[in-house]
Amino acid sequence: MTGHSYPRGRPSGPEWTEVRRRLDGRRHELAVAADRLYPGTPRAGSTRLLTRDGWIPVTPLDLREVRLGWVEDAPAPAVTGREPEAAALLPEGAVAYPDALGALARPRLFEDRTCYRLLEVAWPELTFTRARYFDGVSVGEAAAHEFTAHELAGHELAGHELAGYESAGHGSAGHEPTGYESAGYGGGPPPFRALVGDPTDLRRRPALCAISTLTLRHDPRTGETSFVLHWRDPARVAHGGGLFQVMPVGVFQPAHESAGAERTDLDLWTCMVREYAEEFLGRGEEYGDGFDYESWPLYRLLTDAREDGRARSLVLGVGVDPLTFATDVLTVTVLEAETFDAVFGEVAASNSEGRVVGSVPFDAETVRRYVRDEPMQAAGAAVLDLAWRHREALL
Repeated sequence: MTGHSYPRGRPSGPEWTEVRRRLDGRRHELAVAADRLYPGTPRAGSTRLLTRDGWIPVTPLDLREVRLGWVEDAPAPAVTGREPEAAALLPEGAVAYPDALGALARPRLFEDRTCYRLLEVAWPELTFTRARYFDGVSVGEAAAHEFTAHELAGHELAGHELAGYESAGHGSAGHEPTGYESAGYGGGPPPFRALVGDPTDLRRRPALCAISTLTLRHDPRTGETSFVLHWRDPARVAHGGGLFQVMPVGVFQPAHESAGAERTDLDLWTCMVREYAEEFLGRGEEYGDGFDYESWPLYRLLTDAREDGRARSLVLGVGVDPLTFATDVLTVTVLEAETFDAVFGEVAASNSEGRVVGSVPFDAETVRRYVRDEPMQAAGAAVLDLAWRHREALL
């Protein structure tokens, strides 16, 4: 693969696969570099998670205060990932990015299920419509792939490989680059990313939403507080591989492919409880049509704890990843230690999406390290940063 042949022409299968491998292996460095593409966009806390004025509440919102609106026939997004600019990134025969990903680098978890697409943030209300999982992959992962290809092509011409933030020309002596110049584009964005435009414009692209939940185990007697982290395995997941993330995290989607589930599951809390079951307790994702949450023991345990004050779930904001455009609702659940232990017991060391790191201290030094230094997803860093800022209200 040379900088002259790619990305200017459609890549061969091996060329595409090599860029995908680099993307999965360098997501943290690439995200740091992509952050410089949006110098005028607000950020969540001190992190690189893109946001908008009004998307981060001044104080955390109780999850029960958040209302979810629905638009049945929303206008289609302006960019879908089937444009010529996206096709130029794909091997011959692939119509959209999921075609190439499924054929050449298929993750273990890769299914085109119904999802909720975020249309508007106007606290305390979020507005959604329906979409499919591959809609988000077609735009977000394609844009990340394109960014990786451009970075690699430029640096191979210079005789060395992408090696992180400074190798992209950031922070060089005597010059502080801004915007696309800082990523080596000389004032012009890569074509598909330019077509997408502002990543926080929710009407322009299919903004499939995930819920990123920081789970705090708090002992009110000793004051000790800890949390659980997840390292997402690139071989198992289509997004966020090779990065730490808070836990649980899940795409906001109904539990079953039916109209009834689409209506019933338009609820942040039920989605969060399903993710607790899957990521903390190893439950599968099959729930069946007409699944009864009220008779589900885990749902009853967590809901009763939330009702009597042994658990609190709060919303800290919404943000967008600068590399992949992944869009997350940032939440935190605080569980009293006895309740946490009774519900989850000893958290398993791994699950279907990667490796689990338990009992991480929720203190200034640890939060600072994961927010600033560790390879962590932007949404995870943001929810940690914001939770620390609001720690007195949370605890």
